[in-house]
Amino acid sequence: MTPGLALFYGGLNRSKGVLNMMMMSFASIGLISVLWIIYGFTLAFGVNENAGLNNFIGNFSYLGTPVGTISEEWLFFGANTGIPTYAFLVFQMMFAVITVALISGAVSDRMKFGGWVLFALGWFTLVYVPVAHWVWGGGFIGSKIRALDFAGGTAVHINAGAAALALALILGKRIGWPRENMRPHNVPFVALGAGLLWFGWFGFNAGSELTVDGTTVIAFINTQVATAAALVGWVAVEWIRDKKPTLVGASSGAVAGLVAITPACGFIAPIPATILGLVAGVVCALAVGLKYKLGYDDSLDVVGVHFVGGWIGSLAIGFFATDAVNSGITDEKILNASNGLFYGGGFSQLGRQFLGSLSVTVYSFVIAAVLALILKAIKAARVSEDTEVGGIDVTSHGESGYDFTPAAGSNGGAFALAGLGSNAASTDADGKASASQKVSG
Repeated sequence: MTPGLALFYGGLNRSKGVLNMMMMSFASIGLISVLWIIYGFTLAFGVNENAGLNNFIGNFSYLGTPVGTISEEWLFFGANTGIPTYAFLVFQMMFAVITVALISGAVSDRMKFGGWVLFALGWFTLVYVPVAHWVWGGGFIGSKIRALDFAGGTAVHINAGAAALALALILGKRIGWPRENMRPHNVPFVALGAGLLWFGWFGFNAGSELTVDGTTVIAFINTQVATAAALVGWVAVEWIRDKKPTLVGASSGAVAGLVAITPACGFIAPIPATILGLVAGVVCALAVGLKYKLGYDDSLDVVGVHFVGGWIGSLAIGFFATDAVNSGITDEKILNASNGLFYGGGFSQLGRQFLGSLSVTVYSFVIAAVLALILKAIKAARVSEDTEVGGIDVTSHGESGYDFTPAAGSNGGAFALAGLGSNAASTDADGKASASQKVSG
């Protein structure tokens, strides 16, 4: 999914910064994978013996544990999954990787790569790890507030979206935004990336049941229908508003649907999932325009898609959750939550969802803003104006996504190698230009 995100973001970006944009995703794969195995997993999912402290952070029980001695079962609110702990560790590693990578879309073309790496390290440590514990590892959002999040609406999308907003505000607008044309440079990249994300999201969502049962199947179906409905909703908005449906819109709508269904996929039925997707597609299509009205430069619409979509999906649980889909919802030994408003549960679960989502929003935004201000103070946040105007790819990475060198340069280029360039030009016995000269001319 993260290479898919790299293609999605890379295509949405301008050509002079496509490699830098993609490099941020690949750097997340490298950095976060290592940090997760060293300390991330154990602090997110280790059960702290101090009950009060366990509400906020795990312990070091999994730190450096050899493969042969780790527990073969992982217990979550009393639910015995029966899978090896290391299988769960690597599964959750992918959630951590892509959550950090999602943030990068808000700051394309203008953030120093070194600054991004430092931000990713700090935000992962101070925000993602504790929030994952709060939501899934026995912390206060899951165990005390009892807000539900099946596969990452709060821990992933609201979390990343709030951080993206803070980082974009501190970093400032791109030079020329919004006057200059900053349209996506490679729409096929966008569609390919969205397709890879869509395919990978089935494992992201259905896999979060940690077994194969009826809830797994519902999560799989919901992922498909909600995404499809969101695609339809986004394209409909474009068609009505702009008179032209676009492939970028269809791709973005699909991602908005994937985001929105993520927290709810294992808690609601397929018809409500379809309604949720349609709403998410329409609302997110409209929400991406907020940056122009409010004046923040969220380059690739992380806020409009992931933050807004995550909130829609989280609140939808409060309306549509039912233990007919997932019996663990109302089981006091497992999730100990309530059915949604439309399934006889009243407003209780809706209030829990709001409080849980708000907690993550505030915490992530504040810590991300502090980290961004520190980077700004040490001049590690933003590239120079010359670099931004000229292109961050060449300056920061010494390479570019596309070679615009003329085919017949000083050494003849590709035509010369094929024997057709100016260096290979000759005249025949009658003094007429040869084919090679005509081609090079």
